[in-house]
Amino acid sequence: MIDGLIKTKIDPLWEAMATPLVRARMTPNQVTFTGLILVTLVSGLYLWHGLPLVYGLTLALSFVFDALDGAVARRRNMRSRRGGYFDAMVDRYQELIVLATLGYMHNAWPLALFALSGSLFTSYAKARTAIETPVHNDNWPDFFERMERVIFLCVMLVLAGALPAHSARIATYGLALFALLAHVTALQRARRASQMLGAIDRDRK
Repeated sequence: MIDGLIKTKIDPLWEAMATPLVRARMTPNQVTFTGLILVTLVSGLYLWHGLPLVYGLTLALSFVFDALDGAVARRRNMRSRRGGYFDAMVDRYQELIVLATLGYMHNAWPLALFALSGSLFTSYAKARTAIETPVHNDNWPDFFERMERVIFLCVMLVLAGALPAHSARIATYGLALFALLAHVTALQRARRASQMLGAIDRDRK
């Protein structure tokens, strides 16, 4: 939702921030893969240092880097279907890594699994619809999309670090709220898809 509302304003900012990567002649896929490595690295470091504030801040920086692949693709005129697919797959693995890390560190495996399933269903709801009929990202202005999920996790970790006496509670309630919002969004997308496909079926009769 946020990405759709401010896309025209934020894209020039991403493209400006991508200048060093463009000058380094990095390809969009290399930027995407580097983002995955950074998320994996900072998650692994969290297992070692156990500081939610540090994890939240370094995770935010990692996700900012990950957002630059599209800007590099535009700047270098290297947009491709293969790159879009690779980026989407990496996004899912990044969420898996982060939520698994949180599940382990906060002994909240059921909540982490519930949160991950919500994210995956949200993605699958649109992807499965695209098999039946062409869809466009602008047609899916949902509440808890990837950018919202990333911001939510980073803010949750920063709050947990800033309030150490309530760190465990913030992480637990945060994961529960994340899971709830993700599944509500998945159902929101499923409802829209059902309406779209139903209208197509009626037109074909």
